[in-house]
Amino acid sequence: MTVRGPGETSLPPMAECVVIGGGVIGVSCAFRLAEAGVDVLLLERGGLGEGSTAKAAGGIRSSFTSRVNVELGLRGLAAYSAFSRDFGVEIDFRRDGYLYLLTDPADVTAIGHCAELQRSYGVRSHLLDPSEVRDVLPLLETDGIVAALWSPDDAKATPDAVVQGYARAARASGAKLRTAVEVTGIERDGDTLTGVNTTAGFVRTGAVVCAAGAWSGRVGELAGLDLPVRPFRRQVVFTGPVPGLPDAVPLTIEMPSAFYFHREGPGLALSFCEGDGFPGFDTHYEAGEWLPRLAELAGRRIPAVLDAGIRTAWAGLYEVTPDRNQIVGESVLLSRFFYATGFSGHGFQMGPAAGELIRDLYLGRQPAVDIAELDVRRFEGADTAPVERHIV
Repeated sequence: MTVRGPGETSLPPMAECVVIGGGVIGVSCAFRLAEAGVDVLLLERGGLGEGSTAKAAGGIRSSFTSRVNVELGLRGLAAYSAFSRDFGVEIDFRRDGYLYLLTDPADVTAIGHCAELQRSYGVRSHLLDPSEVRDVLPLLETDGIVAALWSPDDAKATPDAVVQGYARAARASGAKLRTAVEVTGIERDGDTLTGVNTTAGFVRTGAVVCAAGAWSGRVGELAGLDLPVRPFRRQVVFTGPVPGLPDAVPLTIEMPSAFYFHREGPGLALSFCEGDGFPGFDTHYEAGEWLPRLAELAGRRIPAVLDAGIRTAWAGLYEVTPDRNQIVGESVLLSRFFYATGFSGHGFQMGPAAGELIRDLYLGRQPAVDIAELDVRRFEGADTAPVERHIV
């Protein structure tokens, strides 16, 4: 159910900046802009956080493979560790760590270099040999594991609580948040934005932030722009209680199978990515051949889960770019059209940084993190940023 605040039943005739999308990226942007004194209107076609954010794993990490992602991840960790203090909302922040299990010897050298990059930023990432892996997670079956990357300071939190915290702070700073309002058109006069058409009427504006996640490609089309973000379905299974499950379970990813799990109540959330398939907005869960393959992966790595049974399952959407890295910046083709989207599975953890980046771009400030390589124009040539392999 969508809960509206006072005066949230109609649209204002104009706003300095319209944020499209009410997930964690959108509400973070709305808060930071409003905090800086910008007249902000956020529009969400459903309820706040009901899109991809509602089905995010909630992981927060610095264990990435590129400089820019490590820096953005660290900003997320810092913000979420202080979130309950700064926003007065409990988000269940826990530093249970991230554990990457390597089963291909060819990956060890590359992951070792990633650990070196992370340590250069003060991250306590380090390689473990197979005999050390069970010290981190005793339930783990280590057959076939050649090494592991352990990042003990990485964390997990509750995405919905974060959305509500940002939304409350945005409203308190003067932002107007409207749900159940879909943007149906973006008006422009040449390369100048003039307003947005919605299912609730027209709003005059000179600036738009696209934070629409999996729907960002459609928003780009409304503005006459190409935002190469496509939706792909991902499925997750939640188990019943797992015997002997420790209180602290790191978010664990096996490579290259992309099987992963993390604690969810007394059980585990389990998933793996069997390729992208075809883009689309279908979020219907289909066990098909996927579930037996998941059971095989889970049974081999954490045998105790086979006695837990399946409690529930669902499918959600990843917002994927061609190189699996987000696009953040301002369009050079349409004045004051900003974008923060295409996070390809790590949007929740980068929500705090995204809000800061969009605020700084809007105000003409130099962002704290150099994000030149995240500009959408990287896809116009043959060279793109290195593919981010650690996608969960």
